Amino acid sequence: IEDIITRMQDDKTGGVPIRTVKSFLSKIPSVVTGADIVQWLMKNLSIEDPGEAIHLGSLIAAQGYVFPISDHVLTLKDDGTFYRFQAPYFWPSNCWEPENTDYAIYLCKRTMQNKARLELADYEAENLARLQRAFARKWEFIFMQAEAQVKKKDKTERKILDSQERAFWDVHRPVPGCVNTTEMDIRKCRRMKNPQKVKKSVYGVTEESQPQSPVHVTEHSGPDSFFFFFLSFFFFFISVSLIAYTEQYVEYDPFITPAEPSNPWISDDTALWDIEMSKEPSQQRVKRWGFSMDEVLKDPVGRDQFLRFLESEFSSENLRFWLAVQDLKKQPLQDVTTRVEEIWQEFLAPGAQSAINLDSHSYEKTSQNVKDPGRYTYEDAQEHIYKLMKSDSYARFLRSNAYQDLLLAKKKVSVGKDVLASLSTS
Repeated sequence: IEDIITRMQDDKTGGVPIRTVKSFLSKIPSVVTGADIVQWLMKNLSIEDPGEAIHLGSLIAAQGYVFPISDHVLTLKDDGTFYRFQAPYFWPSNCWEPENTDYAIYLCKRTMQNKARLELADYEAENLARLQRAFARKWEFIFMQAEAQVKKKDKTERKILDSQERAFWDVHRPVPGCVNTTEMDIRKCRRMKNPQKVKKSVYGVTEESQPQSPVHVTEHSGPDSFFFFFLSFFFFFISVSLIAYTEQYVEYDPFITPAEPSNPWISDDTALWDIEMSKEPSQQRVKRWGFSMDEVLKDPVGRDQFLRFLESEFSSENLRFWLAVQDLKKQPLQDVTTRVEEIWQEFLAPGAQSAINLDSHSYEKTSQNVKDPGRYTYEDAQEHIYKLMKSDSYARFLRSNAYQDLLLAKKKVSVGKDVLASLSTS
């Protein structure tokens, strides 16, 4: 691929024309069109079918060697869509192994620049919040690095580099729902229809072989040491994740951090449980809602706050549907059929008052399930709505004034109590 890209950019041997084009009141530097790339591939690689050239170009784009400047979809179109070539600095041959600190610096830079053009998407803002919590101790250093990089280079050069850097992260930290072309999920390999017939998996794990196997997986030709290297890397990744999880929940673990006012499991004082069940959440509880959407949903007060936020955005039907399905799973068997029909009429039937937005596949499957009602009739629809809220509504909830004000108010109350306690002790 890199040989092809090098030839494409070589003016002396008839490369793809790279030019600067005018767009309204601004100029777009160093771009090529998708049609130019397709024509070059057909001419220089002896390809007769345009569809084959588009397919090859899309494979190249999926790896980030060429990328569109107007969206995050890494495919090639045979039209006037503008593309740029990725800088050799970001090529895989340079052994790029991106780390979360690099990603954090990139997102910080995005927040410092022209917000109208580079405003973070919801998933990027959510990632930035998570990284800020994970790297709280060295966030100042990350911010300084981002600030220093923003000040470098002139406007045109900065514009090109911004798009190249964005394309690199579109490959290595893709938009939710997009395929990450730089890795393969071992769980998907194990979910194949006939895994017992595969001679070798892509990770070099030998399986029972049968000659009539309809499944084909590329054999791993490297030494067995590669498998052990992968295994050690896998365990390293797991250990890092566990450490991050432990650091996040350390103040909530009574074995590590003494519970306040006291641990009811080793004393007769149940005040802690009363506080946890209170409708006035502590600063700890409010802070915990930011860890994940599950933390919000399992806390009655957090659920109410999230529902109020969704009502303010006129999208509360998603959470109400999710809660209704959760309640359905606990219904007595004789009430299940009636409750399934009620949920259908309220959220999914044509002309429903609180209609939810399902994809066609989930809707069709749910429509079939309703014909044979049970406690798990809406399982697929509920999972779809959960993912929708997690990737969109929940991220906005954490950034909303309602949550931030509540977090700040509870923090002030907590600090005030600490001050009073210290004064009374002295």
